[in-house]
Amino acid sequence: MSKALEKRNNLKICQLCKLAGVSRSGFYDWRNRPYSEILEDEKAVVNIFESKKEKVGYRTIKMLFERKYKRRINLKKVRRIKKDFGLVTRVRRKNKFRMGNIEGQEHKAAQNLVNRNFEDPSLILVDITEMKIMSGQKSYVFAMKNALTREIVGLGVSAKPSVKLVTETVEAFLKSARNSYMIHSDQGVHFTCGDYRSLLMKAQVVQSMSRKGNCLDNAPIESFFGHMKDEVDYKRCRNVNELKRKLKSYIDYYNYDRPQWSLKRKTPAEARVELGLVY
Repeated sequence: MSKALEKRNNLKICQLCKLAGVSRSGFYDWRNRPYSEILEDEKAVVNIFESKKEKVGYRTIKMLFERKYKRRINLKKVRRIKKDFGLVTRVRRKNKFRMGNIEGQEHKAAQNLVNRNFEDPSLILVDITEMKIMSGQKSYVFAMKNALTREIVGLGVSAKPSVKLVTETVEAFLKSARNSYMIHSDQGVHFTCGDYRSLLMKAQVVQSMSRKGNCLDNAPIESFFGHMKDEVDYKRCRNVNELKRKLKSYIDYYNYDRPQWSLKRKTPAEARVELGLVY
């Protein structure tokens, strides 16, 4: 190898190490280490990270590790392994899709009765987001999330962002509901329109809305959409029906198999059972 080529390769390695947050010496130590010397826990952490498409942080890795291998692992150890092996979590981009508010008699906003108090088991958070599938076609996903257990209790998918997408999903949930609920949303056109407000009124559901332009007032459902887009390979879906099937499978995983740090490492379904809640 010529000196010029060797110098260029070394420069690239320096740049990559800087991006990954690891030292050059650490990289060469890892590269030259025989595979047999890689510890069992290190292999497990790397496998979990790669199986989740490099989109999980150290807390999620710890929870998945402990569930899969039935033994504890220290958070510092997970962070050290990530650093040693250059495992950089891919961070999602902010979703630019937002539904605007339309003023007028047919569109009315409700008061913000929640005020970021997401500890009420009768509180359901709702929102709609856009997802582009393989052909570049826009698809729209409406979700309903229990604020306390974090469980997804309703999901609708459509090729158009119609009010019907929202009302049909909410109506299906309310038909089987055994309790009274408050439903909280942003001030998008789907939630300020007469059809949606009438549906909640007839079902005697209390309506609450975030302050205009304040996504933190409905942060848990925004967070769910972010994780869903990170963890579902939706861009390979050829049509809306394929996206529906893929998202239904993901919701089953999210509710029953995906532990959450804020739920003391339980899944949403486990949290619901522990609290004795029935939808």
